[in-house]
Amino acid sequence: MRRFSLTSLLSESLRGHTGWGRQWRAPEPKPAYDVVIVGGGGHGLATAYYLASQHGITNVAVLEKGWIGGGNTGRNTTIIRSNYLYDESAAMYEHALKLWEGLAQELNYNIMFSQRGVLMLAHNIHDVQSFKRHVYANRLNGIDNEWLSKEECKAFCPPLDISGSLRYPVLGGALQRRAGTARHDAVAWGYARGADDRGVDIIQNCEVTGIRRDASGAAVGVETTRGFIGAGRIGVVAAGHTSTLMSMAGVSMPLESYPLQALVSEPVKPCFPCVVMSNAVHAYLSQSDKGELVIGAGTDQYTSYSQQGGLHITTHTLDAICELFPQFTRMRMLRSWGGIVDVTPDRSPIIGKTPVENLFVNCGWGTGGFKATPGSGHVFAHTLATGEPHRINAPFTLDRFRTGRLIDEAAAAAVAH
Repeated sequence: MRRFSLTSLLSESLRGHTGWGRQWRAPEPKPAYDVVIVGGGGHGLATAYYLASQHGITNVAVLEKGWIGGGNTGRNTTIIRSNYLYDESAAMYEHALKLWEGLAQELNYNIMFSQRGVLMLAHNIHDVQSFKRHVYANRLNGIDNEWLSKEECKAFCPPLDISGSLRYPVLGGALQRRAGTARHDAVAWGYARGADDRGVDIIQNCEVTGIRRDASGAAVGVETTRGFIGAGRIGVVAAGHTSTLMSMAGVSMPLESYPLQALVSEPVKPCFPCVVMSNAVHAYLSQSDKGELVIGAGTDQYTSYSQQGGLHITTHTLDAICELFPQFTRMRMLRSWGGIVDVTPDRSPIIGKTPVENLFVNCGWGTGGFKATPGSGHVFAHTLATGEPHRINAPFTLDRFRTGRLIDEAAAAAVAH
């Protein structure tokens, strides 16, 4: 891998940037690998990268049925934060946030990480009480979060309307200043580049059609559209399609898949300094580096594998955005898209072993997957390498749905699902 530096950038600029070459290889699959990761999104690529960089396991394949970054990784609203309520979730997302803070330097790739702050608005007494509880819980866990009055919210985010005439008047908000955004596809590309440089095979256009088990019931490899690939261990990191893939091994997952929509406006000059989220009106907003307003909502109300979603969801979201930020009523929307999110009953992920030997799973992130990318990959790599969970992902077992030790983060997700 050729490193990016001021010297390399200057030298390439003199010859029209024609000498960079491919960022990662396009290898043919080997007959077998020590670890096969099903899913070439951010979590899968991060897992492969940390297997190689932290555990020295380089005989690894990442199998992606489409192209790198073509799934949920490239279909989200890029928000990063760690202000979750419960200790287990706070540890996971704070671990991820700390990795985010040094990720561009580690990967030698500009992921456009911007700690511009995430402001979560309160619109009623319940919101106020709930968010203050989050603030106190976060502080106990060493995570930055603070309560702002509505006037302080306005000062932090000048476009916000704090008048009392709104359907959902702003009463205050919880602010995490270290939170922010990153460029979603750049994260996938950076991890792919780093993993490939360490010997990982990234195999695109390779759909998994079956999971093969031996006479003892252990998983021994995957059937794909490019032939059988043997595996010492298999990690399924396939977001909304996880339940379909796991059913190939006879494992039933407590997951439901929903469309999650987002849209962007025409680009304008910088006018929105942070990320604002509102659970009560099911909307969140930021401005991209290109000047587009990036707008997201809650999941659709129905289960589906569609990447389109319902128009009424975006219409409702835009109504809320225009009420909170009246100056945006004149903005024209440029494009919309949808992803497929996998949602568990307690709105927390599943990371660890399955009842099938050698088969591991990382799923159930719902609407919070992107922000967890480096932390998720880091702890899942540890689990695949050692066969045992990292202390951070130890509570997020599949078995918790049998024991009842749930981690109910539905409120902290900040959008309805």
